[in-house]
Amino acid sequence: MAQSTRTMFLKRRLRVRNKLRKVNAGRPRLSVHRSGKNISVQLIDDVKGVTLASASTLEKALGVVGKNNVEAAAKVGSAIAERARSAGVDEAYFDRGGFLFHGRVKALVDAARDGGLKI
Repeated sequence: MAQSTRTMFLKRRLRVRNKLRKVNAGRPRLSVHRSGKNISVQLIDDVKGVTLASASTLEKALGVVGKNNVEAAAKVGSAIAERARSAGVDEAYFDRGGFLFHGRVKALVDAARDGGLKI
């Protein structure tokens, strides 16, 4: 029986997250969510269960509200790197969820790495 696209996405997301939990070594998780119009990212401490920092294209302070392009994702990546440094985090592991590592997701991570966040 053919599976729906949503079901395959959810299975891929769980598979990625379970593999990352085995190798995280106590580092915070940089979790990304991409929708048709926006992209958001959170820096999550799974041990304590708290979000340390977040950034999104929905924030007016970033000046990219409503833009769903690679440049907007790069600004979000730079913002999360800056906020992670201010939260005292310099190293994290990347949780791409069920999203493929290209386009906006790749631009976000590359900008976070350029901002000084070790991923």
